[in-house]
Amino acid sequence: MRDAVTAARRVVVKIGSSSLTTATGGLADERLDALVDALGAPPPAGAAPASRTADGREVVLVSSGAIAAGLAPLGLARRPRDLATQQAAASVGQGLLIGRYAAAFARHGRTVGQVLLTVDDVTRRAHYRNAYRTLRKLLDLRAVPIVNENDTVATEEIRFGDNDRLAALVAALVDADLLVLLSDVDALWTGDPSRPGSRRIAEVRDEADLAGVDIGGTGRSGVGTGGMVTKVEAARIATGFGIPVVLTSATQAVAALAGEPVGTYFHPSLRRPAARLFWLAHATSPRGRLHLDPGAVAAVVGRRKSLLPAGITAVDGAFTAGDPVDLVDTSGAPVARGLVNYDAVELPGLLGRSTADLAAALGPAYEREVVHRDDLVLL
Repeated sequence: MRDAVTAARRVVVKIGSSSLTTATGGLADERLDALVDALGAPPPAGAAPASRTADGREVVLVSSGAIAAGLAPLGLARRPRDLATQQAAASVGQGLLIGRYAAAFARHGRTVGQVLLTVDDVTRRAHYRNAYRTLRKLLDLRAVPIVNENDTVATEEIRFGDNDRLAALVAALVDADLLVLLSDVDALWTGDPSRPGSRRIAEVRDEADLAGVDIGGTGRSGVGTGGMVTKVEAARIATGFGIPVVLTSATQAVAALAGEPVGTYFHPSLRRPAARLFWLAHATSPRGRLHLDPGAVAAVVGRRKSLLPAGITAVDGAFTAGDPVDLVDTSGAPVARGLVNYDAVELPGLLGRSTADLAAALGPAYEREVVHRDDLVLL
């Protein structure tokens, strides 16, 4: 038995589109019911009961399937490629998906709460705190938060990219004890499981265990956006935050949650970084770049100082105040990422000048950092 699994009190479970829907679109009711039954199963033998949950665990479910569930009702034969049609399918499918979850969990006496996120919701400080409070309160009230990316409004610029990554970041957000990634493949294999010579990898302790592993591309069902590559990356993100990960198939969910040695177990690192900065590093895509002189690189990286206008030599990109930007050294290599306090159009006139000089010339509003150290993470 896996002790870290049986001892986990707060668990994030991610389920992929291919495990919930048919290849032609529409929800596979028996698969969804089987998942909910697995999550509503009694706690593992010997596990201490939790004070707020009937099943001994707090569960956050990150569920794909909204776009896939909307295909059949809209008469779409396959997942659309254009963003507008994807958003339309998500709009139809998300309601169907949450309705089925509500009915299925009700059989176990549980209420569900829908939480739709965009990258913006978890990178700007006030939004991040609000996302945490919402999830925390749902768990306190014994509800099951069901999280998905808000596909109806997300654009290519503000997407997480896939729900495997989102699940890893949600696990960090709620300070989870375990992340379980469920798909249509039973484990991480050294190659295509259907090919002779491929073998299951039971445990991953570090990057050396992944050497020579062919992770492949997207899933084989054609209704999702992920694949094994996104699941391994999600495992890297979660274990980097100190959260163990189990990767297995949806049909083995009960065994995985009971701590049986199914699928692939990814061992966690021993230290957890600050949660919001962890999100900044892994959940965001930079909207621009700030080029630093050697002195600014030393101050930001070596002494963990805020970035001031005097240390910036050039600005790339079109961003607004509050957007994530990369801080790059003289060779153009990113050394940090942070939330910028100025619009891109404002910065060129401020470069190389001290904050005191700027305040005297332009007013006290300009006596501030370009990136504050509390909004900055080293890469």
